[in-house]
Amino acid sequence: MQFDLLQKPDFTMVRAVFQQPGEQLLVEASAMVAKDAGVEMKTQLQGGILAAAKRRMLGGESLFQNTFTATAPGQRLYLAPAPEGDVESVQCDGATPIFLNSGAFVACVPTVRIDTKWGGAKGFFSGAGLVLLKAEGQGQLFFSSYGGIHAIDVGPGGYICDTGHIVGFAGGLQYTVQKMGGLKSLFFSGEGLVCNFQGQGRLWLSTRNPGSLASFLQPFRPTGSS
Repeated sequence: MQFDLLQKPDFTMVRAVFQQPGEQLLVEASAMVAKDAGVEMKTQLQGGILAAAKRRMLGGESLFQNTFTATAPGQRLYLAPAPEGDVESVQCDGATPIFLNSGAFVACVPTVRIDTKWGGAKGFFSGAGLVLLKAEGQGQLFFSSYGGIHAIDVGPGGYICDTGHIVGFAGGLQYTVQKMGGLKSLFFSGEGLVCNFQGQGRLWLSTRNPGSLASFLQPFRPTGSS
């Protein structure tokens, strides 16, 4: 399978081109934009009802996923996430898992498994959520965010990221949640809590934060008088 990421980074769409009959792509529900008529689609509970229910309740993903299967070489499939923003592609190496913010999953090949992982109590404050999505196996993985996606290779010394901008990170990284500066900075700087990543691996950040957008728009909302 070959793929291109079109219209990056504001309205990114995935174009997958199947190279031979029988190639498959597992896709989050409602992510399909268009496809060649010969590409077959099957909707099912991936991993069984218990695994699918866990991804739905804990990971924020759809209960059902769609499997698209090519019937001839050269057939195309177009995918896009629901929010305005970017899509990133990662080649999972079969050794290091990728952890994603809930709701970030778009698609993967069948050799990549999507599960949930308890992020601990710190996940409540991290912006990544109490439960993370865990992708492991070997093959192509696609995930999305609101805003553009920027990759950082974290090494010695660590890296600090605002909690609202985390999209995902490689399994070689660990993080702690801490305040930025003293108490005055915590309440008046506008930064609040941050994640301090340590270890070695890749960190994916979003250039925009949905929470910040909501705060920006709040004063412009029409209000009724009683």
